Amino acid sequence: MVAPLKVGIAGLGTVGAEVVRLIETQARVLAGRSGRGIRVVAVTARSKAKKRGVDLRGIEWVKDPLALATHPGIDCFVELMGGAGDPALAAVEAALAAGKSVVTANKALLAKHGLKLAKAAEKHGGALNFEAAVGAAIPVIKTLREGLAGTGINRVYGILNGTCNYILTRMEQEGLSFAECLKDAQRLGYAEADPSFDVDGHDTAQKLAILASLAFGTKVAQSAVYVEGISSIAPEDLRAADDLGYRLKLLGVAVRTATGIEQRVHPTMVPKSSSIAQVMGVTNAVTIDGEGIPPITLVGPGAGGAATASAVVADIADVARGIRANPFGRPISQLRDTKKAPMERHEGGYYIRLLARDFPGTAAAIATRLAEQKISIESIVQRHPNGGAALADGKAVPVPVILITYATHEDAVRRALAAVQKDKVISGRPQVIRIEKN
Repeated sequence: MVAPLKVGIAGLGTVGAEVVRLIETQARVLAGRSGRGIRVVAVTARSKAKKRGVDLRGIEWVKDPLALATHPGIDCFVELMGGAGDPALAAVEAALAAGKSVVTANKALLAKHGLKLAKAAEKHGGALNFEAAVGAAIPVIKTLREGLAGTGINRVYGILNGTCNYILTRMEQEGLSFAECLKDAQRLGYAEADPSFDVDGHDTAQKLAILASLAFGTKVAQSAVYVEGISSIAPEDLRAADDLGYRLKLLGVAVRTATGIEQRVHPTMVPKSSSIAQVMGVTNAVTIDGEGIPPITLVGPGAGGAATASAVVADIADVARGIRANPFGRPISQLRDTKKAPMERHEGGYYIRLLARDFPGTAAAIATRLAEQKISIESIVQRHPNGGAALADGKAVPVPVILITYATHEDAVRRALAAVQKDKVISGRPQVIRIEKN
């Protein structure tokens, strides 16, 4: 008989408690699939007295994460504390140095220290599994690392933050402002009291850095990701997108280009016909474009205790099976350096919303500035309120003008719009949103 895999869990929040429950209730199924039993033998958390809804009797309570990581009675250390620094970092390093396997859901830790930790796992022979760090229950890590190991990846992109997708969905369906939807997301527990990490795009950037490494064999580098959030999005942008056959999503995109790997997070217009456009609410999705195969889209819950715990337990089962995959799909020595691609070089279509001053020569001035930068317009929509020029105190109110460009370079768009602003034929700042084709 093979001895059971002995597991120690650091962090007993919603996810940690659910992992304990799953291992207990699915013991027979896990043993059958893994070829050996799996037992939680030790745990640690900030409070021993807290009620967690799981039976911890018979499980040793260890004083702190570092002591648990080096505990001689465990084979696999599960880190569910979160945070890019200590105690998570010190504990994971200690567990790997001791030759133990590590399972974590900690995207921040991996985005900042993933290379160092993968090198330690490689040196000491333990596994470093992190399926739950990106997309929770969506098996995108295994898909890129193992399922598509023989396929060249050209692009990976997706909705990687449920909070932002929920807000944009509500804005689209109910015509609400960003501030109104954010407040409701906080009330429902989808957004934190300080939501900036989510709505400013940093959560998505951490996840994208991990996916880009797996897809393209580059070193994990969150600093290489260009980031924009969704706070500037207005209801009129979502209405315009709908009219033009698009839907607005916060996407993380990593794509192979002639000049290297471009990694970017920003609000994006996607065609309504695309799979990614159908993903609404707090759901996550990732699309993978590989050579010789149609795009693959994985959709599922990207957060939540049960979804995240299911991915953690799947990683633990892989440890029990004896699977030792390279954490980022290749030996560390084969991962290439990557640097931030200048967005000025980005090539694609653009949605541009301007508030044009309603007087003769405005349209010609805008067209001239675009033509100077060799920007071709696919469509143009101008909406006069109530079918005619609106007046405020006897003066014409600026008219919304929406442009969709053919593929062009970002620096050309920026130069053209700077010139338009200098001409004083528009009011306020232009709204610019990139378009991602199927």
